[in-house]
Amino acid sequence: MHWGGFGWILMLIFWVFVIFVGIEVVRILLRTGKENKNGNTPADRTPMEILKKRYAKGEIDKKEFEEKKKDLM
Repeated sequence: MHWGGFGWILMLIFWVFVIFVGIEVVRILLRTGKENKNGNTPADRTPMEILKKRYAKGEIDKKEFEEKKKDLM
């Protein structure tokens, strides 16, 4: 098959596409499993950090926060 002078352009586009797809696949695989919905890794979330976030969100009141904080200390 004769592509004229444009064969090398199509080959270049093909390889750029292949490299781009490969990089995106690697990025997705590295990101999967490391972050949860909040962007924190599970290992980085201490019980105190979880408690503080629940208090900040209004899920628990100050009294309950102080009680649980004492339990954790």
